[in-house]
Amino acid sequence: MTETRTFRIAAVPADGVGAEVVAAGRTVLDALAENSGNAFSFAWEEFPWGCDYYTRTGKMIDDDGLERLRAFDAIYFGAVGWPTVPDHVSLWGLRLKICQNFDQWANVRPVHFLPGITSPLRKADTTELDWVVVRENSEGEYAGLGGRNLSGRGQGGEVAVQSALFTEVGCERIMRFAFDLARTRSRRKVSSVTKSNAQQYGMVLWDDVFKRVAADYPDVETESVLVDAMSAKFVLRPEDLSVVVASNLNADILSDLGSALAGSLGLAASANLNPERRFPSMFEPVHGSAPDIAGQGLANPIGAVGSAALMLDHFGLPEQGDRLRRAIEATTGAGILTRDVGGTASTVDVTKALIDALND
Repeated sequence: MTETRTFRIAAVPADGVGAEVVAAGRTVLDALAENSGNAFSFAWEEFPWGCDYYTRTGKMIDDDGLERLRAFDAIYFGAVGWPTVPDHVSLWGLRLKICQNFDQWANVRPVHFLPGITSPLRKADTTELDWVVVRENSEGEYAGLGGRNLSGRGQGGEVAVQSALFTEVGCERIMRFAFDLARTRSRRKVSSVTKSNAQQYGMVLWDDVFKRVAADYPDVETESVLVDAMSAKFVLRPEDLSVVVASNLNADILSDLGSALAGSLGLAASANLNPERRFPSMFEPVHGSAPDIAGQGLANPIGAVGSAALMLDHFGLPEQGDRLRRAIEATTGAGILTRDVGGTASTVDVTKALIDALND
């Protein structure tokens, strides 16, 4: 009789629909574990951090929050942000605080076109489209370097400086991650996103490192594309994409574009990885807190469940991750869809359908 593997997971629903989709994801994961023949289980602990917590305490996370999170195998995150708290306070106070302090430098965002979902791309009806955006998640345009000064000059006189940080170490490790990922895919290709024609220091370093790293992967096809041209390519020639590697800001924007092309940000999964496993990694849907529908049972849990599949991959359970992905495809293919993708199903309806698909 083999011993059950128990994974300790910190649940941080945070704000808005985060609570609903994390609850849905937990329900699906627990159902998966129950059907695993005692191969694995999940031990959950939920933390109340977020904008409501900030309103009550003046903190987005407890002073010892990071130390407490370090003890877990992974973090399952909902969404951060609420109209009563400035976005830069909520984002830097919780999500980015976790990402940067836990050196979660690789952000992986698959762009997957699901059956039963209408894409705004006509090409998606006749062409197999599937790519992944690999985002440098620790520096670049989100390094947090800069400041606001000279407010004493009066209205109209203040100055703000926001600096992007590019290091050889940061560029090289995310690029090698992208190349290694490309070697696992049917098409071995890495597309580097740059803007070195205008950003002549940081992005030229990015380009130089990409050329150097590419030389170590002669079996992988490469291209370097300006970010504006890449945004057009996402729309006009997406069949030419496999792995897209980009800086923090560029990948953030492009991955949202990719998810919209797949049908909805509600479908988009992501993983914030510390590949060396010195710290726990964090898994979250891309869609945000959606205050307009929060608490109404309308949130799409697909992105959160897809993120759970990435978490299972990270745990060394790729076959279980594939089970979740097949359940997602069966659910959308059966037309059980939430409002954001043209359906009428509730969060609970989709969650039940996902569990039923796991049992089929």
